Amino acid sequence: MNIQIVLFEGVDLLDAIAPYEVFSAASMYTSEKIIVEFVGSDKEEYVLSGINDYPLTVSNKLDLSKKGIVLIPGASGSIDENDPNSVPMKLRRASESGLREQITKAINNPEILVTSVCGGSLLMAMTGVLEGRHVVTHYMGMDLLSATGAIPINARVVDDGDIISGAGVTSGLDLALYVVERELGPRIAHEVEQFFQYEKRGTVWKNEGVEPILLSTTQEEDAFNQSETNVNLNQHDILGDWEVFISTPVGKMQFIYTFINKEGVLTGTATDRTDITNVSILEDIHVNNKNITWTQKVKKPMSLKLKFEVNKLENQLKGVAKAGLISSKFIGKRVQ
Repeated sequence: MNIQIVLFEGVDLLDAIAPYEVFSAASMYTSEKIIVEFVGSDKEEYVLSGINDYPLTVSNKLDLSKKGIVLIPGASGSIDENDPNSVPMKLRRASESGLREQITKAINNPEILVTSVCGGSLLMAMTGVLEGRHVVTHYMGMDLLSATGAIPINARVVDDGDIISGAGVTSGLDLALYVVERELGPRIAHEVEQFFQYEKRGTVWKNEGVEPILLSTTQEEDAFNQSETNVNLNQHDILGDWEVFISTPVGKMQFIYTFINKEGVLTGTATDRTDITNVSILEDIHVNNKNITWTQKVKKPMSLKLKFEVNKLENQLKGVAKAGLISSKFIGKRVQ
């Protein structure tokens, strides 16, 4: 069995090293040959991790002709949205490298099991390959994961068939132990647990079995939510064209927003200033006094579903565009 753990600039040490140790330990308890190695997307000899730029040696280039397991770790760094070395920026840079095409090929290869730890699933989602797939990531990135079209599951480890993902940083231990159990059997996984004096945490989520009955909202909450969606005031205040700038952790976006009243219903579009053929439809537009909300799917600088909350001040729109916990500044001015 070949296990390739992919390294990139800014990678989190524990995301990569914890599974490496588990898989290496498993090789002691089976006659099957297990090769565990750190690989890169290119021919780099080492990468600098996100922890104090600690260097990690790269053994080989990722080889997708090898049957086995590919593991994508996350990144370590700042969570400041204005920091060019923030975790989202490091993940974005990795997703725009040669790793982008390699991830897509790995997922489409039936002889490769793709796994991820922490922000590794976000890196994969940024390449657009996780839409409609059940995955987990670090709790701070769950909403962002949802914004990419993936289905976030709040579990320690999520098994979606040919993709297995782990949650926060230390879940690399649990993910690796589960993969050992799935691929080599529970007896070998148990021996590894005994060797490490660590027992796998949490129930592994799978999309199978009886669907649970979830608790519904109260009547009061339903009534409140209904009243919120029925608010539709002062639509004429935002009708027309607006020049908009959105500053995000992964790049600046420029749009021309157009709001129109179509048979009493407020509708809108956003045209990318850098590519006028890229037009997004604004969805779920609601106006409540000076507060305007809507959702919008964007393709650049990465595929996301953003939620907007904006206030109107004379001929300006100011507010935020949210992708999970990450909020980006939104500024617009009316086009005369």
